[in-house]
Amino acid sequence: MENYTKVATLENEFEAQIVKSILEEREIPHYVKSFYDVAYDGLYQKSQGWGAVFAPIEFRNEIVEIVGDVRK
Repeated sequence: MENYTKVATLENEFEAQIVKSILEEREIPHYVKSFYDVAYDGLYQKSQGWGAVFAPIEFRNEIVEIVGDVRK
């Protein structure tokens, strides 16, 4: 996973679950990271978004399109 880069910011857990499900269905390599930190009680989520999708750069456009479709 060393060649993974942040390709999209996610707004909430619900959006993250849907995007993750679609990416798994399409067999797109990825991982979803939440910015929630117990020690700071979600402080980073307020400034950075709920979390992000990380994937190889060659999948960036497809993932951005998927996230956009989910938000519609």
